[in-house]
Amino acid sequence: MLTRRQFSKLIFGSGLLASGNFGPASAPNASPAQSATPDCDLLIKGGTVIDPGQNLHTALDVAVKNGKILELSPDIPATRARSVVSAKGKIVTPGLIDSHVHVFEGMGPIPVNADLYCLDRGVTTAVDTGSTGYAGIAAFKKYVIRPSATRIYALLDVNGFGVMMGLAGEYGNLDWVNSQSTVRAAEENKPDVVGIKCRLSKETSGPNDLEVLKRALEAAEASHLPLMVHIGDSYSPLPKIISQMRKGDVLTHCFNGRPNGILDANGKLATTSINGPTFDLITTASKFLPLGLSLDQVMERITVRPTRVFNFGVELGSLRPGMVADISIIEVREGSFVFADTDGKKRTGRQKLQSAATIRGGRLYVNRSEDLVNSSETSRPRVGLLDALTVDVREMI
Repeated sequence: MLTRRQFSKLIFGSGLLASGNFGPASAPNASPAQSATPDCDLLIKGGTVIDPGQNLHTALDVAVKNGKILELSPDIPATRARSVVSAKGKIVTPGLIDSHVHVFEGMGPIPVNADLYCLDRGVTTAVDTGSTGYAGIAAFKKYVIRPSATRIYALLDVNGFGVMMGLAGEYGNLDWVNSQSTVRAAEENKPDVVGIKCRLSKETSGPNDLEVLKRALEAAEASHLPLMVHIGDSYSPLPKIISQMRKGDVLTHCFNGRPNGILDANGKLATTSINGPTFDLITTASKFLPLGLSLDQVMERITVRPTRVFNFGVELGSLRPGMVADISIIEVREGSFVFADTDGKKRTGRQKLQSAATIRGGRLYVNRSEDLVNSSETSRPRVGLLDALTVDVREMI
């Protein structure tokens, strides 16, 4: 984690309004007339609500009280709210859920700061996919899950160390691939642990991939959790791996050009990089627009769909009244945008999604809206969190 002073300096230096340790961003002060009889804490006005979980795509205001959604209605008077955020010309959607991040910052070469690369990019809930296993989950909870403003869950790598060590061949010593220790750690750390993870590329598991998968499945079955399987350039062909997986398990890194991936030798169509070409979840989501998905279909896959894969222990992925007020305000930029995959192949799109504001538990943490912040977005480096494409196996069986 960044220190409070470091993070505060970074945010203020970028022109964003936030307090130390990623505290809530400032919103306009209510006028005397507004503060007379307010019945909600925060009002998001003028946006288009896209809530796939409720089949909503319409102009609505969103009122928030005590950290929960109070009301969705057209033209809610600003006088009802203590603070008002303008979402004019923007999309208001349930807080984005990123189902593949690595945020055990400081432990290995991959993990990044959770709040800087999740909450700062519209993601209110993130699933860390195997940054650690049974050996480090207690530390991950203490130093990442608990202090982060981003809501974080974990998948346990069936290798006790996960990607912490940053070494190739982590599964070469099968003594570390311990299903019983993984089950014990999963049970002791629910609901923070929502799944099991294994990585089956040659550089990680070598010829042990099917044995690693067997032990991971044993752990997932015994702990009653889904299994996420990292594929691509595995020793064994993909059909042998898929045939052993269960309905509801998850394939990740599935759309890549490596051998034994989801594509055959004639197929067309992520390496980990926060500076490109993956960038962040919202950039990755943008890539599906030129591939033919509608805006509603894209939003569905990064809001309500992950809640059908993982049991988060709390209702997420919708703006239904009474649910926790995790909200992303998104700008749809029009123009000509070049998107690249990890093989350097490019495709041009006419639209790009960009986070404008993030509300987590009813608190406004990040706001780039020009209606509220008088600063140049171009003055800030465009960086984002590690993300990978995933697919629910239930859609393939």
